[in-house]
Amino acid sequence: MAAMATDAAGMKVRLKALVEARLEARRRGIAAALAASGIEARVEGEAVRLSGRGLKDRWMGDLALREAGRHWGGGRR
Repeated sequence: MAAMATDAAGMKVRLKALVEARLEARRRGIAAALAASGIEARVEGEAVRLSGRGLKDRWMGDLALREAGRHWGGGRR
């Protein structure tokens, strides 16, 4: 019984590492896609942070993004 618990704990650790690696790859992929479209992006921990001229241009040209920023508290007041 103890061996099975040890195996289960080891499997949980391996699965967690696989999920974390996949999430990190996803964040880096998002940042790379944004960079390819002219938006400066960087991965900080669990977040993808955006900045730069491309982001402002895109935000200014898309009413839906501006409205979303207002509703989510992202706009200036």
